[in-house]
Amino acid sequence: MRESYAQAFHLALRLTGRRADAEDLVQESFIRAYRFFHRYDSRLPFPNWLYRIMTNAHIDEMRRRGKLKLASLDETHPETGSAWEIADETHSPDKALMLDQFEVEVQEALLRMTPEFRIAILLSDMEGMSYEEIAEIMKTSIGTVRSRIHRGRKQLRRFLLALRPDKYKEIAQ
Repeated sequence: MRESYAQAFHLALRLTGRRADAEDLVQESFIRAYRFFHRYDSRLPFPNWLYRIMTNAHIDEMRRRGKLKLASLDETHPETGSAWEIADETHSPDKALMLDQFEVEVQEALLRMTPEFRIAILLSDMEGMSYEEIAEIMKTSIGTVRSRIHRGRKQLRRFLLALRPDKYKEIAQ
């Protein structure tokens, strides 16, 4: 679990958009993983199994809460009134570079997306997982994963254009 924490937290932060919610989601995911570790197949990668647990926990929480709330990293934190503090827990230079380039508009657009599309996009484009791995995590067919990624990218493109048409007009084509 120590080896997969940073990666799990990164995904949780992208799913939830808030550090506190991401910490809660990671904690809930690890608790569920511990509780059901007897079901883990050690021939498969642990992070994939953990991501399945995490996406299910996130969807469960969203259903329980109802609608997601958006928060901009440019604004002050609603609970503390201070600037957002997000720990740099990356473990490789390419991940650090990607995080530095990950803009507020993209995070906001991700949070507006349909949850199933967002999860598929994050696992595919941010985590670099194969369609087969994503299908296993999301408990769906490869065809459904392909469809969700395709439709999710279209949805992301539409949201980015709505937020900043001047900046993202190139992606519309």
